[in-house]
Amino acid sequence: MTEADAQIVVDYDECEANAVCEGILPEIFSVDEDDHLNLSTDRPPAAVLDKVQEAVDMCPKRALFLKRGQD
Repeated sequence: MTEADAQIVVDYDECEANAVCEGILPEIFSVDEDDHLNLSTDRPPAAVLDKVQEAVDMCPKRALFLKRGQD
């Protein structure tokens, strides 16, 4: 898969580890036993950007962001 020109940003101060994102895209998002959100990568492949955007949009605490076209 090709890496997209996008970056996932997590506001860990806002994240409550509700795992909504994990339910949408477990290949990228996972919540561990300590209720901490982990990312397998912050630079998602282009093939999953729609699902990443869905996870961002569905986050109940608005703790996820997708920055596009930036370093």
